[in-house]
Amino acid sequence: MKLLLIEDDTALHTTLSRSLTRLDWQVEVCIDGRAALARWRASRPDVVLLDLSLPGRDGLAVLQQARDEGLTTPVLILTARGTVGDRVQGLNAGADDYLPKPFDLDELEARVRALLRRHPEFSDRSGTGPNDSGPLHFDPESKVFYHAGQVLDLSSRELAMLRALLARAGQAITKERLFELVFPGQAEVQFEAIEVVAYRLRKKLQGTGATLTTLRGLGYLLKLVA
Repeated sequence: MKLLLIEDDTALHTTLSRSLTRLDWQVEVCIDGRAALARWRASRPDVVLLDLSLPGRDGLAVLQQARDEGLTTPVLILTARGTVGDRVQGLNAGADDYLPKPFDLDELEARVRALLRRHPEFSDRSGTGPNDSGPLHFDPESKVFYHAGQVLDLSSRELAMLRALLARAGQAITKERLFELVFPGQAEVQFEAIEVVAYRLRKKLQGTGATLTTLRGLGYLLKLVA
């Protein structure tokens, strides 16, 4: 996932960048309201985190022009302006959500994930890597994978796991991280359930050129053969 963080507070954007990068999210920082729109257009982020009190140009003005230009990226406002009037003004300008400062990092992560669930066109675009991944092709409209022109018969959980693995093909992903992506917010599910999904997915990938490998003590790794 690619985030554009428009925030001029050095301590805050440094802390946020470090914390969000640990979630395997790509974070680009812009500290000036005058440069924000150009950076927004160029980076094509999945979510914009926008402060309102910016040097050069107010965050609300940046947001309003972005919407006028047809930029539909989900926007989460982060600001110390916490009154109801400020919130209404931000939402009327085109914001999707509003988080007053100071805030908890766990809540910020949850808000960002919720925005992507409400705007699947952005999570489909970037959260899983390219549509063509070696021997596999993903169709974001039908949300199915193809191999050699044939649909792969995957359950919703197998699909979620494959998309997560393809986003980092050739790199290990921990079981804990995959569990969060395959069973989001499902605390009642046993952790070992991720092993069952991996077992079933591995069988369905046989003969596709994609191999799911278990790395003891690390997690899982997907290898692709052209």
